[in-house]
Amino acid sequence: MHSIYRTGVEVEAMHGATVTALTIYDMLKPLDKEIEISSIKLISKKGGKTEYKETNKQPLRCAVVVCSDSIASGKKQDFTGKSVIQRLENLQLKASFYEIIPDELELIQSKAKSLCKEGYQLVLFAGGTGLSPRDITPEAIQPLLHRGIPGIMEAARNYGQERTPYAMLSRGVAGFIGNTLVLTLPGSKKGAEETMDALFPYLLHVFQVAAGMNHDSGI
Repeated sequence: MHSIYRTGVEVEAMHGATVTALTIYDMLKPLDKEIEISSIKLISKKGGKTEYKETNKQPLRCAVVVCSDSIASGKKQDFTGKSVIQRLENLQLKASFYEIIPDELELIQSKAKSLCKEGYQLVLFAGGTGLSPRDITPEAIQPLLHRGIPGIMEAARNYGQERTPYAMLSRGVAGFIGNTLVLTLPGSKKGAEETMDALFPYLLHVFQVAAGMNHDSGI
């Protein structure tokens, strides 16, 4: 049983084996009245999230920055940033830096530069990737990237598009600023969560590749 979707198919495989066993049983029962189906069990599987759980064994310094005028001014609460932090914790990663800033291009750039300079390896900006006049996070981050990785956000948008037709409007960017991987996530809690689900834990492999470690992923 093989699937390109992010879900286990062991039950479907066992169902197929059951149908096959019943078909063979039906064909052989006239020849052997004592024939029986003894057991059906899962022997092995691969390709799911568990296969990538140990992709990155080294602890990473992570930072989460929320870009939002309304949240920075106290008019709204931050649910997105906290959800991103929780998603990181589920991956055994700790966000040792968390801050909320307004949608100001120079401020976003300054924050990205300072976090990279301080040695953070993974920096996630949440918010400002849409099409409103104040959504300028991609414009702030894109010029700073030394090595862009367009496939990261292509994967996120493709994942989101399967759930909502508006995912194509997200303008998130991703790439390295020096040795720091920077991601820009949607400002909505659901959009940020789906982006995290689309990218992790598989994305952690990039740190092994960037460090020059041996890999066979075809990248």
